[in-house]
Amino acid sequence: MLGGSVRAAVRATAPAHHRRWRVTSPTPTPLAGPVTTPVTSPALPTTPLEAASGTERWAPGLTASRRELDRRARAHDASHYLLVPRVVATARDAAGVAAAMARASELGMCVTFRSGGTSLSGQGVTDGLLLDVRAGFRGVEVGDGGLTVRAQPGATVREVNARLARHRRALGPDPASEVACTVGGVVANNSSGMACGTTANTYRTLRAMTAVLADGTVVDSAAPDADARLLRDRPDLHRGLLALRELLLSDPAAVAEVRRQFSMKNTMGYGINALLDHDTAVEVLTHLVVGSEGTLAFVAEATFDTVPVHPHVATGLLVFTDLEGATGALPALVGAGVATAELMDAASLRVAQGLGDVPPEIAAVEVVDHAALLVELQAATPEALEDARGALALVLAGLPLVSPAALTSDPARRAGLWHVRKGLYTAVAGARPSGTTALLEDVVVPVDRLLDTCRGLTSLLDEHGYDGSVIFGHAKDGNIHFLVNERFDDPAALARYQRFTADLVDLVLGAGGSLKAEHGTGRIMAPFVRRQYGPFLHDLMLEVKRLFDPAGLLNPGVVVEHRPDAWLHHLKTVPTVEEEVDRCVECGYCEPACPSKDLTLTPRQRIVLRREAAAARAAGDDDLAAALEADYDYAGLQTCAVDGLCASACPVGINTGDLVRRLRAEQAPAALDRAWAGAARHWGAATRAGGAALTAASLLPAPLVRAATSAARAVAGADRVPSYEPELPRGGRARPVLGGAARSERAEAVLFAACLGALFGPTAGAPAQPQKPGGGAAQALVALAERAGVVLVTPEQPGSLCCGTPWKSKGLASGYEEVAEAVVPALVEATRGGELPVVCDAASCAEGLVQLLRSRAPRVQVLDATQFAADHLLGRLVVRRRLGSVVLHPTCSTTTAGTTAAMRSVAEAFADEVVVPAAWGCCAYAGDRGLLHPELTASATAREAQEVLARPFDAHASANRTCELGMTRATGRPYQHVMELLEAATR
Repeated sequence: MLGGSVRAAVRATAPAHHRRWRVTSPTPTPLAGPVTTPVTSPALPTTPLEAASGTERWAPGLTASRRELDRRARAHDASHYLLVPRVVATARDAAGVAAAMARASELGMCVTFRSGGTSLSGQGVTDGLLLDVRAGFRGVEVGDGGLTVRAQPGATVREVNARLARHRRALGPDPASEVACTVGGVVANNSSGMACGTTANTYRTLRAMTAVLADGTVVDSAAPDADARLLRDRPDLHRGLLALRELLLSDPAAVAEVRRQFSMKNTMGYGINALLDHDTAVEVLTHLVVGSEGTLAFVAEATFDTVPVHPHVATGLLVFTDLEGATGALPALVGAGVATAELMDAASLRVAQGLGDVPPEIAAVEVVDHAALLVELQAATPEALEDARGALALVLAGLPLVSPAALTSDPARRAGLWHVRKGLYTAVAGARPSGTTALLEDVVVPVDRLLDTCRGLTSLLDEHGYDGSVIFGHAKDGNIHFLVNERFDDPAALARYQRFTADLVDLVLGAGGSLKAEHGTGRIMAPFVRRQYGPFLHDLMLEVKRLFDPAGLLNPGVVVEHRPDAWLHHLKTVPTVEEEVDRCVECGYCEPACPSKDLTLTPRQRIVLRREAAAARAAGDDDLAAALEADYDYAGLQTCAVDGLCASACPVGINTGDLVRRLRAEQAPAALDRAWAGAARHWGAATRAGGAALTAASLLPAPLVRAATSAARAVAGADRVPSYEPELPRGGRARPVLGGAARSERAEAVLFAACLGALFGPTAGAPAQPQKPGGGAAQALVALAERAGVVLVTPEQPGSLCCGTPWKSKGLASGYEEVAEAVVPALVEATRGGELPVVCDAASCAEGLVQLLRSRAPRVQVLDATQFAADHLLGRLVVRRRLGSVVLHPTCSTTTAGTTAAMRSVAEAFADEVVVPAAWGCCAYAGDRGLLHPELTASATAREAQEVLARPFDAHASANRTCELGMTRATGRPYQHVMELLEAATR
């Protein structure tokens, strides 16, 4: 049998003993810095903050926690498996990773690496040590001309592509989860995607890798003598890999089978095609690690060859009468050069007809057995695109289409077509019954077997009662996804799932396909690897695992697994908790956008901890529930910025801020609610008092003021009393009053000056100082309107009005209603019942007004000042002084409202270079949140600030006063409103 012969051959090359747990050599300046720290370093003393949160420092660059909240928050990933780790740790560099593996070995625990947690097959969960490698490994370095890129495992695909965008290059792998999936996951799962196929996936585009092996050895494949180093440091592994290669090459039938298996998208088992594709041990090692799902080594960084991004694109939806017509058209479409051909079955089209803005190509079809292909052409030049259109038109003329196909290059129409394809997951997973788990699975078969496989899969879904399931995917690769909803707390449902999976395995392998195309083997398909490959190749894979990880330290139970029923263990149940978040599929798409991700919790973790507490209560474990709820107050509630960016990334549209606001409201003392309601009734006086207090504080020694606020916070609580921070300016001016009958008759808009301008004065030292002392963005907007000949008016008593955000974000319902009762009639009257738009100088306040007026005065339109300026002022202004460069900080509100482009347009009117940092994110100042919890803003802004400080700029701008304060604190540079800079430039 192959396994025995392989083991004998390999062991003959192994040394008498393995060197364990030491870094054999530093890497040549990796992004994380050279590995110089001995991995056997003793645990370091913890800081008071670490001790309070249950964190231990095990070694330089390595912290760990056994706290229930941390263990259970990190336990969940996008898969339908759940294991609670004994310890969670965070490594900041390669030495920290090696130290974690050493410590885990000492404690008798396995190690699982986690970065994005978007994996769907159970490869990211463990009951041992869960090692977070996202927080510290985020470096990205672009090579000359963007032809290569070197990235660390914590950087997301979107972040890497953002750095490559100016070169019109991108990573080859194009997974749908690019907003959240990380380079570590891309390598671990051999990611591909919609367009890259098997020619530009991770395996094919990887140029070099720095990996930490299970014994602590660091392998840098980019080093000129990398193969010699591997022979020196790990002669057993070096010789063993070459022995495996020779053994495989000696069997022509096995070689042919490996070639066949990997001619398709295939992430089942180890990528043993590396034994055929490469002839040096270090290259074989590097490419075996691709797709190994953290079971062979830790990838500290990877260098990729990039692919061109074609700027000229045309997209079209082709609707056929049936699957046969759609799949039969694939050879001709691929021959015509389509970059994508996304299949949607009849069930998908029925779901699509329920989506908003459904394209007419689908809306008009009375779906029976129809199917559709979403195709796209991509070209480097307009001429090349037109040529491609012409070639495709000849093909389309001969296809059995329900209606003539028209490809479009209009960005809005293209986005609408892709919304159909990408909205399938949202529609089905988001509408699933509470308590069920959404399973998104994928398989691949030869393209000529795709039709039979789709028909067979449809029959299986019907036979096993999976109603509402959809089939879609990357048809030109024979790769299809399907989505089912299942509950694992019901024995009958579990038995159904078991029968269905057995039938699915028969169907796919009977068609000569692979049980995993993109999503990785994980736990779900590890027991079926032997069946797919046969005993010869399966035993070869077992020997690969033994060579790399003889002690079985790394991610056991994943990729290769002896227990035939292992895939039925540790299945995740989803208790019903609350309506706002029961739709959550725990995918983690929300996490990169969350400002508290590096400090406390992410939106996914806030939701899963609610589920964990509910499950503990249901199981009678009141102590566990109480412990989770006690720690949740700070981690889950007080350090959430409720900025709503999580909703923009969530595939099922959850705004976790809504949950946090409701929980804050439930916990708010009645006295606090009454006090803020009283403040709402006298808001003008309250803001004047706040501004006066800031002015007074600015005249006193800062240490004295900080000591006073610190004492008050110690008595009343950090969630009640703001701290005094050095970036705080003097108080601002009273809000402008623009009235009179003549002005009102000629008015083009109503100015709603934010109370932030009255509370916080201009930033000291900023390049654009106001014409009048204390003036800010509102006064700048008034001056700009006057220069442009645009007449503004203000509502009656503008100084007493507010958008309501301070009350809404704190969950203080009484005060919010008080605000609404004052604001709504004032704006209805000032806008003449909605005839005039409302313009606000603070982006967060504009968003707050939209929310407040949505159901109370829907006819009243609210515009952020940057949008108003871009649409109505820029064309009437003369820029007299230009700046060389300005860096912009978009806000969560400009992102949500879609006005970031307008802010950029305003900046481009007066600056030669406008830069938005690639590491931009919400600053988490969130009204007073940055004063109540300055550590939240510090964490949220750290990476952006580092990028901003890497070079000088003539000005630093944003579109919201508190965001300007937060970025001023983070960078030490004076941020101000972009309208103030425009006013100075046109003065």
